[in-house]
Amino acid sequence: MPEDFADRHVARWRDHWIEIPFDDRIEAATVRLSKIARYFRDTTEAAAIEVGLQLFEYQTLHMLMIRDTPGHASPRALAEDLDVSPAGMTGRLDALEKAGYIKRTPSATDRRSVNIEATTAGVAIWRRAMALRGRAEVDLLNSLSERELATFNRLLKKLTTTIEHQE
Repeated sequence: MPEDFADRHVARWRDHWIEIPFDDRIEAATVRLSKIARYFRDTTEAAAIEVGLQLFEYQTLHMLMIRDTPGHASPRALAEDLDVSPAGMTGRLDALEKAGYIKRTPSATDRRSVNIEATTAGVAIWRRAMALRGRAEVDLLNSLSERELATFNRLLKKLTTTIEHQE
């Protein structure tokens, strides 16, 4: 297999960490995971731009759509999920409402609250961006055989369950 960025990174940094343990394999895996994460961030942003959304608009619609209650949420729940301040969430929702992608409706249980609902236009543009994003994911992961992809998923699951147990 040809040399990649992680191989060059490890070779360059290996001798700089004399007083700190440096494991070539762990460093290479970390660098590769970071590069893959950056690829997914970049292709997500490109998908949003291609359909005419700003990244924050896509992220907000995405969080609204992937909930246990798809397309429905309170502004507070969305703000918490996106780690955005209430004021920041208001600005996001204002932009999405102005574009016709969400609508605010009064809460049936609390007159001080509103509910956020994705509109037909909001769902449609989110799905268009998701299709583009999905194509980029498939393009990357199709470089693995079926067996390699199964192994890769098993190993990733092992890592994510380790993280979940630490939280």
